[in-house]
Amino acid sequence: MSSSAYREPSSRQGRHARRRRGLAVGGAGAAVVLIAAVALSVSRTDASASRQRPVAAASVSPSASPSPAPSISPAVSPSAPVSRPASAAAPQKAPKPGWVLVDPAAWNAQIAKYKATKAQPPGTAGNLPEFRADCRYSHRKPDDPIVAPGLPGASHMHDFVGNKAVDAHTGAGDLMAFTATTCKPVVDHSAYWVPTLYEAATRKPVETTGFRVYYRSIRKNSNGVLPAPNGLRMIAGDAKKKQPTPRGAQGQFFCAFYGPGDINGYARSDNGNWPICAKPATLHFILQFQDCWDGKHLDSPDHKAHMAFGTDEGCPRSHPVRIPALTFDIAYGAKGTKAGYYLSSDPVGRSASSMHGDAFVMWDVDQMNQRVRNCIAQRRTCNNDGYDPFSY
Repeated sequence: MSSSAYREPSSRQGRHARRRRGLAVGGAGAAVVLIAAVALSVSRTDASASRQRPVAAASVSPSASPSPAPSISPAVSPSAPVSRPASAAAPQKAPKPGWVLVDPAAWNAQIAKYKATKAQPPGTAGNLPEFRADCRYSHRKPDDPIVAPGLPGASHMHDFVGNKAVDAHTGAGDLMAFTATTCKPVVDHSAYWVPTLYEAATRKPVETTGFRVYYRSIRKNSNGVLPAPNGLRMIAGDAKKKQPTPRGAQGQFFCAFYGPGDINGYARSDNGNWPICAKPATLHFILQFQDCWDGKHLDSPDHKAHMAFGTDEGCPRSHPVRIPALTFDIAYGAKGTKAGYYLSSDPVGRSASSMHGDAFVMWDVDQMNQRVRNCIAQRRTCNNDGYDPFSY
C-alpha cells in the first residue's frame, strides 16, 4: 500500500447517495461505504495436460531485458521473469512472482484513442463520477491466476464472477479469446474473485447474490484521470490478515437492504465476528482498490506495489497515472447465525479480516475509453449500459 494519505470514504455518505439512486446491489440505509480492444497476449502451458490456450496475436510478458517504459511512467527496475512449469511430467513448482510489463505501444495507442473521445452532453444524469458492471456468480475453484498462475488447486477456494472461462491458467489474452461473462455490460471481459464464504455450522458455501464493480473517482475532482490499461491485475485486502472482527472493527461484514438498516446487525455470532441481520437485511462487504498506477507494470511481486492511493491533490510521483478506482460491492444470500461463518482464507480463526478481492481487468478498449470520458472525466453517473443522459 502507498504511504500517501488516504482515508476510507464515509459509509454514511455512500449509503445516502446509493439509496437515492435505487441501486440493485450494495448497502442502503446505514450500511454502504464509498465504494479496464487492446489485448495483451500471454500463452500459458498447462502443467498437467500440456494444452495450449488460444491467445491474441500480440504478446507481452515479463523479461530480464525489459522494453522501454512509456514516457509517462517513472523508471522502475523489474525483477526476474516469471518462471513456468518446465513440462507436464515435472512436479509443480510455484512460479517466481515478478513484475509484468505493460506494452508501451498498446498503452500509448489506448491513450491516443482516449484523448480523441468526445463527451456526450450531461443531460439529467446524476453527478456521481462512476460507471459499473453488475455481475452474477459464475463458478468456484481453488485457483488464483494472479497469485498462483499455472497451478490449479494451489489456492484456497475462490468464487469467480465475470469471465466464465477463468482458471489457474488464464492469461490476459485468454480474457479476450473467451469473452462469455456473467457481467453486464458484456463489453467487460474482466475476471473478479473473492474467497469463498462458508457457514460455520454446515460448512456449506454461501454464494454471492449481488456483485457490483464500480469504476469511479474517489476524489473531489477527476483531474488527469485516464482509462485503466487492459491486463491490469490488482488485489485489495489481505488474505493473510487473521484478526478478530468484533462489532466496530475495521474490515467487517455488515447488514444491508433496500431500506434503513443496521450496519452491525441486531446481534453477533458466538465468536463476535459476524453480524446477525434483521429481516430483510443480508450480509454485505465493500472492498476498495487503489486509484493510482505506476504507468509501467500490469502486476508486481505482491500484486499491490504497482498501485497506490492518491489524494485530492493527485497521485504520488512513484505512481503518476490516475485511473478509475475499482470498488467491489458484494451481497450474500445469508442473514447471519449464532454459529457464524468463515472464509476459505481463514477457516480456523473464522474472522472476516482476511477478506480480499482480485481484479484482472480486460475491457473493449473503445467502451472503456468512452465511459471514462463520459462518466469519470465529466463527473456523471453511468449505469450498466454506460452514459445515458436521460436515465436519471
